[in-house]
Amino acid sequence: MCIQTNHYEKSLNFYKELLGFELISECPNFHNRNFNSWLRLGEFYIELQTGKAGESLGNLNPNTQGIVHLCLWVEDLVNEVKKFKQLGFGFILKDGQEIYHVENGGLCKLIAPEGTIIELRDNRGI
Repeated sequence: MCIQTNHYEKSLNFYKELLGFELISECPNFHNRNFNSWLRLGEFYIELQTGKAGESLGNLNPNTQGIVHLCLWVEDLVNEVKKFKQLGFGFILKDGQEIYHVENGGLCKLIAPEGTIIELRDNRGI
């Protein structure tokens, strides 16, 4: 999955420090982009890149075809939500709640620095 960002350092920190991805490769000045990097979480990889020189990327539209959000399973959803709230990240609420019940557990959706919707899920319920 490739994620483009206008805020490379914030996005890189988000995926590494907050979601636990490992930076595998960081390529500066990659085909007219400031950065093109690869991050890994287990066997899952993300390509994180900036727009091309002079390009300002538009916002993600959650009502589009193709990839809508990135879903990750976590051990303790309640503590993850507390962590992200303390850091000032925004959430997509359902019925006024950050965490809500779905089949097989709970979930929340937060917004990454570049606008990607990140769904965090657990199977412990609420």
